[in-house]
Amino acid sequence: MTRAALIADRVIVGDCVEAMNALPQGCADIVFADPPYNLQLAGDLRRPEGGKVAGVSDDWDLFEGFASYDAFTRVWLKAARRILKPDGAIWTIGSYHNVFRVGAAMQDMGFWILNDIIWSKTNPMPNFAGRRFTNAHETLIWAARSQDSRYRFNYHAMKALNDELQMRSDWSLPICTGAERLKVDGAKAHPTQKPESLLYRVLLSSTDVGDLVVDPFFGTGTTGAMAKLLGRRWIGIERDTRYAAIAEARIANLLPLSGSALTVSQERRSVPKIPFGALVAAGMVRAGTRLLGPHRRCEAVVRADGSIAVGDLVGSIHKLGAVVQNAPSCNGWMFWHVEESSALVALDAKRSEYRARLAS
Repeated sequence: MTRAALIADRVIVGDCVEAMNALPQGCADIVFADPPYNLQLAGDLRRPEGGKVAGVSDDWDLFEGFASYDAFTRVWLKAARRILKPDGAIWTIGSYHNVFRVGAAMQDMGFWILNDIIWSKTNPMPNFAGRRFTNAHETLIWAARSQDSRYRFNYHAMKALNDELQMRSDWSLPICTGAERLKVDGAKAHPTQKPESLLYRVLLSSTDVGDLVVDPFFGTGTTGAMAKLLGRRWIGIERDTRYAAIAEARIANLLPLSGSALTVSQERRSVPKIPFGALVAAGMVRAGTRLLGPHRRCEAVVRADGSIAVGDLVGSIHKLGAVVQNAPSCNGWMFWHVEESSALVALDAKRSEYRARLAS
């Protein structure tokens, strides 16, 4: 691949190191990497009834040993560090098989670790052998390009996303299931597809509208989908043509947020708490309005008293937002949207409009 000018919002099919080395130096605001985990299995992993667990013996996850995996890790990390801006940052995710080795390599190469995030899976796959604890989490490492990098962290947006509580480094989120799980002929399109809620938090926390996100292990494109949704530019690199095609189709069909819906919370002092019912009473969101979740995958109906209904279930925007995601909690202001001119507008943006009315 020859070196070329930066063209964003596309999938590059090919080797991730070659592709990153062909990108302009210092072009990326962040890199999100979900590299092979090096599961080190000698054969297939089977469920108790005999079914094969997908993704644990695929060619892309097979390495001769730790030395081979470490060499691979250092090569792609070097390429990733080259394309990061001086104030850029990197996220990488892994399991106990590989995350410690990746973390050590990152420190050796000059990255400055900011946090390790525990993704606690609310619905993990069980341990079929019954000889170890169930693996119910994965670890994300968030690191600046260097100790001197002035990296971005949208602290107040994360606090708003967490219902005005400081966001912690343990995130309870479900694995990718149901309608979100991409399938081809009834089978999983990719064995390790990451949930959109995970990438939504990553990008909302550490990027701004217009920032460039590069994902060197793109898979079926969750990073690109969430980048497009949030108004970020993206480049995905994927060597498997099947995954690349699925990612391109998925992202092409996604309707991005626009306008004030993309605004994230900044520091606010003495801001009055606004109940959702106040917006209903003011006619900004009328009773009977359909509220839509991300990508229109779920919907609710607004009731006259400011509660919402999903089928026979009735509750607040926060309670029912958690219910439909099978999650312990939810910031309904960010989860639910109204449709305006074919675009999804978050309730949080409508709340900001209401606050502006009060201040005028």
